[in-house]
Amino acid sequence: MARHQKVRRPMAEINVVPYIDVMLVLLVIFMITVPLLTEGVKVDLPQADANPLQEEAQRPIVFTVDKAGQYYVTYDDDKSVPLDEQELLLKASALIRHNPRAPVLVNGDRDVVYAQVVRLMVLLQQAGAASVGLLTDPG
Repeated sequence: MARHQKVRRPMAEINVVPYIDVMLVLLVIFMITVPLLTEGVKVDLPQADANPLQEEAQRPIVFTVDKAGQYYVTYDDDKSVPLDEQELLLKASALIRHNPRAPVLVNGDRDVVYAQVVRLMVLLQQAGAASVGLLTDPG
């Protein structure tokens, strides 16, 4: 009697079920985290070792928030004028359109509520400011 032996060949298929589970978990994680990362105000923060503006550079437009939350703008005449949000938006739009290369700087009082500074940066973004710098006290 001849015996027929079956030759076992190695299985060449890859079991993809565990990979599908991992991919679904990663998909859920990315779907949850991506919307959280895209919210906020775009601000170009100055470097820690930033150099002062050079004399030949265009004069900056400085927007200030005081302790009381009042907004001010300072430009050519060095006079700070108090403004409400609508006036600030109109004045900022005009100044940024007239001087597109002028740096836009935000100066906030140390004791002001952080939300007021963020609100000012949102208004400047709406006015057309491409980037906003933050002023600090060097001393």
